[in-house]
Amino acid sequence: MSNTIKDIITRRSVKKYLDRPVDMEIVEQIVEAGIYAPSGMNMQSPIILAVTNKEMRDRLSRMNLDVLIKNNMKASSGHADPFYGAPVVLVVLAKKSVGTHVYDGSLVMENMMIAAHSLGLGSCWIHRAKEVFETEEGKKLLLDLGISDEYEGIGNCIVGYPADDALKPQSPRKEDYVVWVK
Repeated sequence: MSNTIKDIITRRSVKKYLDRPVDMEIVEQIVEAGIYAPSGMNMQSPIILAVTNKEMRDRLSRMNLDVLIKNNMKASSGHADPFYGAPVVLVVLAKKSVGTHVYDGSLVMENMMIAAHSLGLGSCWIHRAKEVFETEEGKKLLLDLGISDEYEGIGNCIVGYPADDALKPQSPRKEDYVVWVK
């Protein structure tokens, strides 16, 4: 089995991280894997907001939690931080005017999660990026960062070193996952 396939099969969502920064060189490798994801007609509709700044990371976490509370939802872990303590947040946004933007952004997310795993890090797709960047605060934040086009939040890829007790065993795959036509 190739290392790539092994990484795809063994990657897990991590929901508990060590309080340890990730070297910028590693973050850059993960982001690079994201920008090489395929996109419809090579339009490259996504952009990545790579956040390693703790203040911005905490602000995004609070904004995500605000969306949870507003929608009367509860964080699945009961954790007050929807980013589970991960020090890096890679927000994927994609240009709304491109018909394949959601698919394109999803491929970027997957590439980055597999890359993180291959580099010995944990990751998890955290939802609500769309809702966060539809708020007035989210729109202003993007404008303040010089992002003026119409983008839709696709997902938050949180990244960090997994805590020792964070990795769960693989769930079995469902019986009818594949319908073979031979």
